[in-house]
Amino acid sequence: MTDHTPQTARRVDRVRDRIAIGPNAQSDDRMIIITPNRPALTDPFLIMGEEKFSRPGFDWHPHRGMETVTLVLDGLLEHGDSKGNAGLLEPGDVQWMTAGHGIIHREVAARHEYAHIIQLWLNLPAARKLTPSRYQDLRADNHAVHTRPGVTAQVISGHDGTVTGPARNHWPVLGLLLTLDPKIAYQQVLPADERAFAYVVSGRTTIDGRPVRTGQIAWSDPVAGLDEPTTLDFSNPDAEQPVKILLFSGRPIGEPVVAAGPFVMNTRAEIEQAHRAFRNGAFGTIPRNGSY
Repeated sequence: MTDHTPQTARRVDRVRDRIAIGPNAQSDDRMIIITPNRPALTDPFLIMGEEKFSRPGFDWHPHRGMETVTLVLDGLLEHGDSKGNAGLLEPGDVQWMTAGHGIIHREVAARHEYAHIIQLWLNLPAARKLTPSRYQDLRADNHAVHTRPGVTAQVISGHDGTVTGPARNHWPVLGLLLTLDPKIAYQQVLPADERAFAYVVSGRTTIDGRPVRTGQIAWSDPVAGLDEPTTLDFSNPDAEQPVKILLFSGRPIGEPVVAAGPFVMNTRAEIEQAHRAFRNGAFGTIPRNGSY
């Protein structure tokens, strides 16, 4: 959203390339966009990856203490969980899963064909780590949309001016999928105390005057000592091609992060407790018919 009130411009603090990892037993191709090794630099965002897979995909596995946000870029994604939810997600759809207390779920290419996804892990504050688990399937045609000439902002989560995204949040997060037409400039208004990242899904852009292209992520850290809104400047320098950008922002939680595989807690003792709870069946059971 563009606001005509003069505001402080944010800076881009760093730009990083996604890291190609390559295929493994589950995925045809894997890329890491946000690495988990320095969580204080990405708080409240934990990890983000881009995956292309046909079979077997990500069969039944547990999570606790965090949320996953999965955007389908191409293909069909089939999902199911230990609470009995199941469905198919198409390009543009988003699955917002709150692992919370504990859940077992799966994500596979529908009918073993093909799926191309981006998945982001969001941290939860200690007081909400064990919140009840839930699924939100956010269909593309139900996302709120903010438009202006040459710009489309698909609002997945949070508030963008008068537009509110459909996701229900345990920690306030703005999530947008921006499309900028060729030769278009744009300003996104963001709270000063939030950390933001912009990942270029396709095309090329400049953010705060810095060039950022497909597969790169630009970070803008909180602006210390400022209470007023800020703006992050985007432009599309290409004369022919639009640019598509995944933009998220959220206030850092500022708590210790202890992660072990699919569990993200605050202490090592809580991680051990999560393993015991999973082994003891506290996350539920896998449905007999796990397919959609």
